[in-house]
Amino acid sequence: QVQLVESGGGLVQAGGSLRLSCAASGPTFSTKGMGWFRQAPGKEREFVAAINWSGANTYYADSVKGRFTISRDNAKNTVYLQMNSLKPEDTAVYYCARGGRSYYTRNMNEYDYWGQGTQVTVSS
Repeated sequence: QVQLVESGGGLVQAGGSLRLSCAASGPTFSTKGMGWFRQAPGKEREFVAAINWSGANTYYADSVKGRFTISRDNAKNTVYLQMNSLKPEDTAVYYCARGGRSYYTRNMNEYDYWGQGTQVTVSS
């Protein structure tokens, strides 16, 4: 059974930084793409960033490009999201997800396991 547990969320002022972590259980982590998504109150869940199985390829939503960095450590079964220059509009619950294939994708339907989410609040 695959489980994903996010951590690292919290309250930060605009312009600040946070680093989210997602610890995964299960033997297939290193062969799957991983992604981060977020959902703000009253809005649909949206794609944030994705990374392929090896970490060599990454993909970002335009809204976070240049500010967020996704990375992974396959030895630790963990994926990270470094968030810099945070804005109030980044406030949301952030979810990590495991893809069904080795490549990265922004398509939510291609992710088969999801974490419970971690709250990120950016004050102005």
